[in-house]
Amino acid sequence: MTLTKNEKGKKRNQSALNNESNAAAASKKAASSAITNEGDMPQKKFYRSRAHCNPLSFNETFEYPTRPELMDWTEDHYPDHPALKKDSAETISSFQSSSMTIHPDVLDVGCGFGGLTMALSPALPNNTIMGLEIRAKVTEYVRLRIVAQRKEHPDQFQNCSVMRTNAMKYLPNFFAQASLEKIFFCFPDPHFKRKNHPRRIISHRLNTEYVYLLKPGVGRLYCITDVKDLHEWQVEKCGAHPLLQELSKEEMEADPCVALMKSETEEGKKVKREGKFGHVMYYQVYRRVNEEVAMDGGAGSVTAENFFQEGQFGVEVAK
Repeated sequence: MTLTKNEKGKKRNQSALNNESNAAAASKKAASSAITNEGDMPQKKFYRSRAHCNPLSFNETFEYPTRPELMDWTEDHYPDHPALKKDSAETISSFQSSSMTIHPDVLDVGCGFGGLTMALSPALPNNTIMGLEIRAKVTEYVRLRIVAQRKEHPDQFQNCSVMRTNAMKYLPNFFAQASLEKIFFCFPDPHFKRKNHPRRIISHRLNTEYVYLLKPGVGRLYCITDVKDLHEWQVEKCGAHPLLQELSKEEMEADPCVALMKSETEEGKKVKREGKFGHVMYYQVYRRVNEEVAMDGGAGSVTAENFFQEGQFGVEVAK
């Protein structure tokens, strides 16, 4: 049977309409059936993503406050925080809601699938932990994981949460000066090529930002990696900052968080299991010292005699 030109055109149009209808129905079905129901434990295989991305060219729109005081952390992240009290009509009317006193003071930057973020919750019950992750699918996995644990253990994991953001750009928008006690950088992207070194999460410029956010005398900055070259870079950059003081081996061994970042992170477990770059983990912890300590000749002190010496505070000899 031979079809005329008009009949062929009608058949093609009908076929296109059927395809569009089927695609719309499939899309609607996928939207209505989520991969993981809220409250159920997510399966990691559905949330796999590229291990790293370039934070300097990541141009997706992120929401962030113009200043930290505008952020209500209890609304989306800590609705049942242990320190959250029931507000009376008097406190609400005077704008003294207890929710405004709750904010993260421990950051797990690049938290991945949330192993360390979850482990820090029971280990630091008096702190508020926030995992930061730039990848959307991985962030959603950690969020669902926390929700599932809260459902299974109602009195636990209320002091930890996760947020999707770019930590190289927006930290001062979320966190006030001297508001953090601990910042973790666990197995960050090495960015091996020299031209990509500005993408590294530890640098002279960013260290000044971290020092601004850490509490003087209390704050600690944690670094761990399985790449020796990156470890040496981190030690160089952190050691060059006058307000970061390296902890001794004995002090690090006494810190329970050091053991957690070696054993609870996904990458830490992978290093022990596979050892792509070897089975050795390189780590260092730094204390955020007071300005007075630095100026009075303490470790990492700044003086007129040593400020411009090679190897001090970022000074390098031009080659």
